[in-house]
Amino acid sequence: MGGSRTGERDGAPATRTRLVTGPGVLLVWLYSVMSVGAVSRSLYAILTDFDSAPLAHTLSAVAAAVYAFITYTLVRGGETARRAALVCCAAELAGVLVVGTWTVLEPSAFPDSTVWSEYGMGYLFIPVLLPVTGMLWLRRSRSHSAPGTPPSLS
Repeated sequence: MGGSRTGERDGAPATRTRLVTGPGVLLVWLYSVMSVGAVSRSLYAILTDFDSAPLAHTLSAVAAAVYAFITYTLVRGGETARRAALVCCAAELAGVLVVGTWTVLEPSAFPDSTVWSEYGMGYLFIPVLLPVTGMLWLRRSRSHSAPGTPPSLS
């Protein structure tokens, strides 16, 4: 399939930019893996040990929701989904930076780690690298590129 999908909307053809092309495939794969990991981790922690670190477990659940939403928007495609994913990646990066800094400066606030603790060190720093990569990809995949051509990486 080419770089876009078309469909009818209000009598006018609508173009949906494909976001799952080139590096977008890797982003979807990484966000999917992070979604599964964060959902599993937070669900288990909330069900078995929530009282020991409610803030950490809640933040891990928030990270899981963010990862799942970004995965969905990347697969969905289209300009609205691209913009939503871009905003969500920026919010994700802000969360990683705030929580990462908080866990470094005040580790006693987090008796248990979160996905975003120490900038995602427990996840090979993928939580801090993924939103940056995602934002770069999403900025380059704007719908103003010619239909049928994948977004340029230059």
